[in-house]
Amino acid sequence: MEQNKPSLESTLKSSDTEEFIDIYFYRPIGYRWALLFQKLGVTPNAVTIASIFIGVGSGICFYFDNLWLTLLGIFLLVWANSFDSADGQLARMTKQFSALGRVLDGFAGNLWFISIYIAICMRLFPVWGWSIWALAVITGYFHSKQASMADYYRNIHLLFLKGKSGSELDNTAELREKNVELTWGANFWEKLVLTFYLNYTKGQESWSANFQEMFKLLKSRFGETAPEQFRVAFREKSLPLMKWTNILSFNTRAIALFVAVLIKQPWLYFVFELVVLNVILVYMVSCHEKMCKTFTKQIEEGKYEVQNTI
Repeated sequence: MEQNKPSLESTLKSSDTEEFIDIYFYRPIGYRWALLFQKLGVTPNAVTIASIFIGVGSGICFYFDNLWLTLLGIFLLVWANSFDSADGQLARMTKQFSALGRVLDGFAGNLWFISIYIAICMRLFPVWGWSIWALAVITGYFHSKQASMADYYRNIHLLFLKGKSGSELDNTAELREKNVELTWGANFWEKLVLTFYLNYTKGQESWSANFQEMFKLLKSRFGETAPEQFRVAFREKSLPLMKWTNILSFNTRAIALFVAVLIKQPWLYFVFELVVLNVILVYMVSCHEKMCKTFTKQIEEGKYEVQNTI
C-alpha cells in the first residue's frame, strides 16, 4: 500500500510555477490532507467547499478589533489555503478533474476575500463612512483582475511546458460550444457554472490580445502541438514572469493583510492591493504581451518551421 502512495512531487503542477512558501509550507501540508481525504473517500470539490466555510470564518474574525480573534482569523485563512492546496493535489492524485472543480476553486478564494473585505468595511465604517466601501469595491475589482491574469499566465506557461494534459488553459470558443449543448432545463447547474466560467475566461482573453494572436497563428501553422524549439524558447522567456504571477496570487497579499490587521490599520491592505499589486499587474501584462508580439513575428518569419517534427 505504501509503495502505491503518490509522492509529494507528483501532486505539484510544476516547480516553474510553485512559490517558495507553497513548496515548503502549503504543499507539504496540503499533501498530507490530500492523503487523508483520499483514504476517507472525500472528493476534491468537497474539500473546496469546506475551505469556503473556513475562509469566510476567517473574514468574520477580522471584523473585531481584538488580537486573539485576529490571530484566529490568520490561522483560519492559513487553514483554508492549505485546503485550497489539498483539493488540487487530491485531484491530481485521483484524476478527478472537472470544470465545476476549477470554477469552485476560484469561487472559494473570492468568497474568502469578499468576507474579509466586508469585515474590514464594517469595522472601519464608523470612522470612514461610505468611502471605505467605495475603496473596497475598487480594490475588489482589481483584485479579481490580478488573480485572474496570474492564473491565466501560469496556465499558458504550463501548456507549453507540459502540454495540454498538464495545463488548465481553456478558451471561449470551446467553452461556448459546450455551453450551447447544455439546456437550462436539463443541465441548470452545469450550465450556470459554465456560463460564469465562460465570462471569466472571456475577461482573461480580453487582457491578452497579443497572446491570442500568437496562439491562433501557432495553431494554424503547427496544429495542436507546438514545435519543441518554440516550447523551449517560450518557457525561457515566460519563466521570469512566474514570480510576478505568484506575487499576485495568495501568499503576498495574505502577508500584507496579516500585517495590516496586526498593526490595526486594515485599510492599508486595500492601499497595498491598489498601488503595489496593480503596478505589478500592469508590468506583468505589458511584459507578457510584448513577449507574445515578438514570438508572433518570429513565427511569421518561419523561425520554427524546420523544427516541426512532432
